[in-house]
Amino acid sequence: MSEVQALLKEYENFLQVPWPDFLSGQEKVWFIVYDPSQERRIRLRIPEFQVVTTKAGYKWKLLDITDSFAEWMAQIDYRNAYFENPTDMDPMLQEYTEQVIDKVISLLNAPDVDQNTVIAVSGIASLFGLTHASFVIDQVTAYIKGRLAVFFPGSYDGSMYRLLDARDGWNYLAIPITADKGI
Repeated sequence: MSEVQALLKEYENFLQVPWPDFLSGQEKVWFIVYDPSQERRIRLRIPEFQVVTTKAGYKWKLLDITDSFAEWMAQIDYRNAYFENPTDMDPMLQEYTEQVIDKVISLLNAPDVDQNTVIAVSGIASLFGLTHASFVIDQVTAYIKGRLAVFFPGSYDGSMYRLLDARDGWNYLAIPITADKGI
């Protein structure tokens, strides 16, 4: 069985576990953790994650933030100047971070989202070098009604997560879903 198939199976198994209502927002976050080299394969199979979610009786909504930086940058009048001297953009990146947070919160607050909805976020690796995924996730947890499933190319060890295996990890209460172990 491939890593992607095993990950999908573990996710499917995880959906069968009852969802307690009393969890904190951080505990309602699921990191679907996989090797960064599997990113394309995972993206290709995201519709299968949706199928197993709906088969388990839950609603599914997907937010792909891969193009969020390009979309944000396209709205900036002085973008060409930033391309000429990228370090001048550093103060503006807080605005970008807020835009990403707002997109996630907007979906979490959609009228048809309830405690039986999985909000899936893909493209989290596109934040690397621009903002911290950990900060974005921390800012949205208070709005989670059901579950927030983050497709996470990186690693997990204990309670330490490392996005793209490239920076120091952070401790987080999120539930890891990995191909090599279940719940």
